[in-house]
Amino acid sequence: MTFQHGGSLPRRDPSTFDYPPHNMDSFDHLADMDRAHMATFPRMADPDKTLLPTTYVWRDPAQIPPRPWVYGRHLLRGQASVTVAPGGLGKSSLSIVEGLAMVTGRDLLGDHVHGGPKSVWLFNLEDPRDELERRIAAAMQLHGIGGNNLGDRLHIDSGRDRPLCTAIQTRDGAHIIEPVFDDLARQIRGRKIDVLVVDPFVSSHQVGENDNGAIDLVAKKWAKLADECNCAIELVHHTRKTNGDEATTEAARGASALLSAARSGRVLNRMTKDERESAGIPADDLSTYFAVTRDKANLAPAGARQWRHMASVQLANGDDVGVAEPWTWPDTFDGMTVKDLLAVQNAIEGKYPRYSDQAGDDWAGVIVADVLGMDTTTDRKRIKKIIETWIKAGALVKVMHEDKKRMKRPCLEVGEWATE
Repeated sequence: MTFQHGGSLPRRDPSTFDYPPHNMDSFDHLADMDRAHMATFPRMADPDKTLLPTTYVWRDPAQIPPRPWVYGRHLLRGQASVTVAPGGLGKSSLSIVEGLAMVTGRDLLGDHVHGGPKSVWLFNLEDPRDELERRIAAAMQLHGIGGNNLGDRLHIDSGRDRPLCTAIQTRDGAHIIEPVFDDLARQIRGRKIDVLVVDPFVSSHQVGENDNGAIDLVAKKWAKLADECNCAIELVHHTRKTNGDEATTEAARGASALLSAARSGRVLNRMTKDERESAGIPADDLSTYFAVTRDKANLAPAGARQWRHMASVQLANGDDVGVAEPWTWPDTFDGMTVKDLLAVQNAIEGKYPRYSDQAGDDWAGVIVADVLGMDTTTDRKRIKKIIETWIKAGALVKVMHEDKKRMKRPCLEVGEWATE
């Protein structure tokens, strides 16, 4: 077996090792290996030639191959990408739906599948296979995908059945388990895998999560595998505790070397209470909404925030399963016309309703809600935005007017009348 630790250690017969490693103590003998052997390994086949600078020769940009994007602007052939998310948010469901999008070549979540259907390998190291099948079946049901749409392009494995350990840590440091990567490469090439998703990254190795040197070694090995097999590799990772603050990819748990080795990084964040109110989501809607933000993008501009909703799908066996689906932030004036503005102006004329939303039933928003069929509780923030927009447009005007107690208060009156 060949291990990597900066350079290479002496080859040993793989049969002398227990793989996959369950007892880490069985690797402690590596610390006692003769360092003199390391000096016998070649450094460069031709140092003089290797170290000479290569002269740049201009060529027409039209002749330079475009970047080989696979999925949206996140997954790229020959590169490793990282998705960071807190636990229990829906990252595994997101990976499954994105996998189905690539396998079918369909735009399920708003990201383009480049070059048609792809072969995808989902390697989930936490959930049992039955749970993976439930989630896939539910995702197919929600998104209208039939079994005949998959061909032989979707591959799934569970770490419960097939443990994956790509690196170990001994007293001598971190070491790559080369036979594992050899097996991965053989399977990727043999089955013509376009995308490999490893979820979660922390369960794919046994090195110190906070050891930058060790994580750098592992992450770069994944990137090398992607390059050698001309596939895209997605490493799904957890965030550290953020105490309620919005996370970025830099909030990934453990060493920062993982994100440094990736060419694209994105983070998932749960929709906050304020955001739910702004979006007009009813208080009794307990389902999960989360944002996907690509904030590390070495090879493409950082992406705009995309929203996802975890829909509940009931399977024929009675199980309820959460499935990621696209969700669009509602437009403040969605479904409204000039007639609606004119109706509000007619309702406000001569009444001088209060501008402040703390004025109870005297608030102008009560009139707006009544005319437009909204709720002053669940739609409060939307109503306030509508009023502010109409004030800026001159359709409503803020004036000082006496209230019932003859106190002058900021109120609203009609400005420029709307015309149909």
